[in-house]
Amino acid sequence: MLMLGADQVRTLDGAALRMFAVTFDPAFANPAQAVVTAVTQPVLLSFAPAQPNGRAMLVLGGGGYVQLMAGREGVQVARWLNTLGYHAHVLIHRFPDAANGPVAALADALAAMRLLREDISALGVVGLSSGGHLAACLAAAVPEEWGVSCDATTRPDVLVIGYAPISTNAAGRTIIADKPPLPPVEKQAMYDRLQPDAQLLQDPPPAFIVYSGNDPVVPVENTRRLHAAWEQAGGAAECHIFADAPHGFALDTQGLPVSVWPQLCAAWLRQVGFL
Repeated sequence: MLMLGADQVRTLDGAALRMFAVTFDPAFANPAQAVVTAVTQPVLLSFAPAQPNGRAMLVLGGGGYVQLMAGREGVQVARWLNTLGYHAHVLIHRFPDAANGPVAALADALAAMRLLREDISALGVVGLSSGGHLAACLAAAVPEEWGVSCDATTRPDVLVIGYAPISTNAAGRTIIADKPPLPPVEKQAMYDRLQPDAQLLQDPPPAFIVYSGNDPVVPVENTRRLHAAWEQAGGAAECHIFADAPHGFALDTQGLPVSVWPQLCAAWLRQVGFL
């Protein structure tokens, strides 16, 4: 069986997949719950729908840029997108650390977009938690000094962003008094330099934004900043804030109103003509 039950596994540079390219937490053997703890070679895990709709989605899971919730916010999201007819591609990206520098995750996301554009023209992005921050960065200006660039191939056609730390981790923009820098230093440097609400490009793609109003990890202020930035840049954003929901609600939080967000998102995708 291929990695996490994917139909196809591809490296971003076309090189052969190396041994130990991706390290998983052995405590989570079920692919739907898998957690990635280290990445030396980024890969795309592709999941094909039974009835394709001609469109694709790049899936960016969370994990605070120190691990990846590849199961709950990757595989599970991909399988849900498959039911809607999308080809879904889960990115297992490198982390911003001493080995890779602050640019690693962004560089991998940009490379994944370019690779997928070779096969399909209609391409959206779904990102949750830190993956939502990374997704929003694909609609924002990138630091020139990092040696990466964005263009029409890296711009998503639609964006779905959930409970993402957009800018409240950046120095000078925190809402928690005396909040210490986040380790490692490369991760904090990334948050300081990548603030997608402040760096959003004009005319951003349609966006679906979903947050918890009482998230103890990611303040709901991120929602307000992102939605305001989208409107100021001339874009259209659907914004849902659920009053009571845990951080990381993903697709498997049952018994609360937030559990209906995937249906709301599917309705929105139809409304904007991407489904």
